[in-house]
Amino acid sequence: MSTTNRLTALAAKSLGNGFHNDGKGLYLRVAERRKSWVYVYQWEGRRREMGLGSFSDTSLAEARTKCSAARALVKSGVDPLAKSGQQSSAPSFSAMAEKFIALKGGGWRNEKHRQQWSNTLRDYAKPIADTPVDAITTEDVLACLVPIWKAKPETASRVRMRIENVLDAAKARGYRSGENPATWKGNLAHLLPARSKLSRGHQRALHYDHVPAFMQSLRQRQGVAAKALEFTVLNAVRTSETLNAMWSEFDLDDKVWTIPAIRTKTSTQLRVPLTDDAVLILREMRALGSEWVFPATSLEGPLSINAMRSVVIRMGIGEQATVHGFRSSFRDWAGETTDFPRDIVEMCLGHAVGSAVERAYRRGDALDRRRAIMKAWANFLANHERVIVPIETLSI
Repeated sequence: MSTTNRLTALAAKSLGNGFHNDGKGLYLRVAERRKSWVYVYQWEGRRREMGLGSFSDTSLAEARTKCSAARALVKSGVDPLAKSGQQSSAPSFSAMAEKFIALKGGGWRNEKHRQQWSNTLRDYAKPIADTPVDAITTEDVLACLVPIWKAKPETASRVRMRIENVLDAAKARGYRSGENPATWKGNLAHLLPARSKLSRGHQRALHYDHVPAFMQSLRQRQGVAAKALEFTVLNAVRTSETLNAMWSEFDLDDKVWTIPAIRTKTSTQLRVPLTDDAVLILREMRALGSEWVFPATSLEGPLSINAMRSVVIRMGIGEQATVHGFRSSFRDWAGETTDFPRDIVEMCLGHAVGSAVERAYRRGDALDRRRAIMKAWANFLANHERVIVPIETLSI
């Protein structure tokens, strides 16, 4: 196909949403039932767009003539947008992000997730907030990421992904064309260090040999947060799964905790087999009379997200372990000291096991086999006959 005059007047009438190239910088933008001609060019290293008229008022031949004139200005060293006084017709990044969140947010699991999207883009995408989405370059994206890439690697990774999603949506709506400047592979991967090489690394975790001593000390503490932390370690679950647990999810007679799909990372229901030690904690919490298993002081909501972390810090091992890190302690214990099958251990952690096809054909969740693993873990944590390392001397 020729690199110029790719479109025909007849074909242009039936084109759907997108950015359709006629050649030499002339495009027909079709978005939200609107069609318009656009000249795309580079000026001082930045991509710019100049509107050439609506499709209904400007013929293909007229658009080509206008484009040719604008192209001549660029060649002569004159910015056609500055000469015409036009501004980009594309929305700013912040406006596009708001539109994206409003449309996609309905399919997200909870309001907190939507708020996190808004907050991270508001706080860390400031350098591009007012920039039209069609003018954002790789350098602009780097201006957002470089200041936090090493200091806040998890946040930076999420910001990059969210910028990429917003710009993909802008392209789908015809507001921009070409490669996405926030793409990792083949783009930012060559400009930023991989997260695996950053200093943050994995979540800090105690060696499993030290966890029984930690649990022995933890059980001497009073308070809902301490009980929540003990429950979390016993079940090797995620922080949010414990904090947002409600009594309607528990069957204490059968010793099963059913976490609904909306609250799990894999978006699938997870049944957690409860040990006797876990049930004892639950029976103690029941006396508080809240619908939340581990409620805040008001009893009208769950503990704060940092409540268990604060317990770890007060116990003097805040630099050595995180709450999430106890899941790693459990995984290492199971892998290095037991013969339990790897797949069943991974299921205890609520991880998706096998391919999508394998999961589609797997009807059971190996509850009884997982119950045996969790009972062995609880026994290990309560085994005071083994050598116990004093809590003040614990190390990673």
